Amino acid sequence: MSSTLLILNAKIVNENSIVESDIYIRGGRIEKIAKDLSSMKVSNVLDVKGKHVMPGMIDDQVHFREPGLTYKGGIKSESRAAVAGGITTFFDMPDSIPNVLNSEILENKMQLAAEKSIANYSFYHGASHDNLEDIKIIDPQACCGLKVFMGSSSGNMLVDDEDTLNDIFANTPIFLAAHCEDTPTIIENEENYRQIYGDDIPIEFHSKIRSEEACVKSSTLAMKLAKAHKTRLHILNITTAKEAEKLSELPLDEKLITAEVCCHYLMFCDEDYETKGSLIKCNPSIKTAADRAALIQALLDGRLDIIGSDHAPHTLEEKQGNYFDTPSGMPMVQYALPSLLEHYQDGIFSLELIAAKTSHAVADLFNIKERGYIREGYWADLVVIDLDNESTVSNDDVISKCGWTPFDGYEFRSSVYATVVNGELVYVNQKVRNGTLGQRIEFDRESRS
Repeated sequence: MSSTLLILNAKIVNENSIVESDIYIRGGRIEKIAKDLSSMKVSNVLDVKGKHVMPGMIDDQVHFREPGLTYKGGIKSESRAAVAGGITTFFDMPDSIPNVLNSEILENKMQLAAEKSIANYSFYHGASHDNLEDIKIIDPQACCGLKVFMGSSSGNMLVDDEDTLNDIFANTPIFLAAHCEDTPTIIENEENYRQIYGDDIPIEFHSKIRSEEACVKSSTLAMKLAKAHKTRLHILNITTAKEAEKLSELPLDEKLITAEVCCHYLMFCDEDYETKGSLIKCNPSIKTAADRAALIQALLDGRLDIIGSDHAPHTLEEKQGNYFDTPSGMPMVQYALPSLLEHYQDGIFSLELIAAKTSHAVADLFNIKERGYIREGYWADLVVIDLDNESTVSNDDVISKCGWTPFDGYEFRSSVYATVVNGELVYVNQKVRNGTLGQRIEFDRESRS
């Protein structure tokens, strides 16, 4: 007999509506959505007593650090943190060691996830200055997309030569995701501040070094190349009002260029460097309160399409160095969705918008097969949220291997009560359950013609 799960008394947030219903799940998929299913005989029952059920968050950008950097995190630890935060699927970046620059390394990472991940998964193929022939033969079904670091990287994965970028945009057979910062602008800013402060540049100048100009210059180039070659471009980590202004309000399925914002850019601003210091140092940098307000507005009017986490753990010790020694990035998956629910509590985001930007739109944008919605026949990837359960965040409760969060001490007004991945209850009432593994994501797409 296939595993069965019955979710009772749910307020289902899905496709721009909220309805009260039960959900019957069998063999990993949603078989029936209807009221009064309580008499059905099932293996497991979860009575959510009026809590809200949303499609699980699909996180389009994480750095789970495996292989090569597992002292900071790994697929097992970080996927457990993800499901505790209501994330049922993650797309991991290619800057692990070795970098994911060919199909063999990509498949090796897929195998690691098959053995370790409690959440569903896919991985980006990376671009470099010298792997164009590998890029040309990417199978569009094999991975979530091609990642291009147009700044904010080092070594072979930094691609900032326009001729090389032109070749990549022209020849990629798959969706292209870009991190956009102009490296020469950043280097010039660093040197200007180094002349004043030496190596001990105060952290509050991070937003001036990784500046608005650096972001706008690079993302403008990416847009130009995408339009020239009709390349499906997805810009990651939008942080500035000026970039948001350049984005289209067209419906998602009519866009050539789409964009993502990450949850920390919606929560923090440059004023928070005073109290958070290097803990919120990330690339691109967190900008001004005015930029934050513009990003929120861009989500509301449709110019920003999805919300990700850019989960990038470092050890707490690493985050204590001087400006140049302190790495950028922070752990986010466990508290990404609760942080977005703060905007609901403030009356800014609706639950329907959060579901759209964290799941529906991600599934549509990446052409994910049979996920991202609460529909009969779809895989049962769900998160149960409790809008009335306040909790104070503590580093002691962090599941990520690094053991800290920039939200330490913050009181969230909502919480994740339970997470279901492929019909299996993997997290409930503050406990991750062992014994189940996620699936490799399948895509419903063809090669770029």
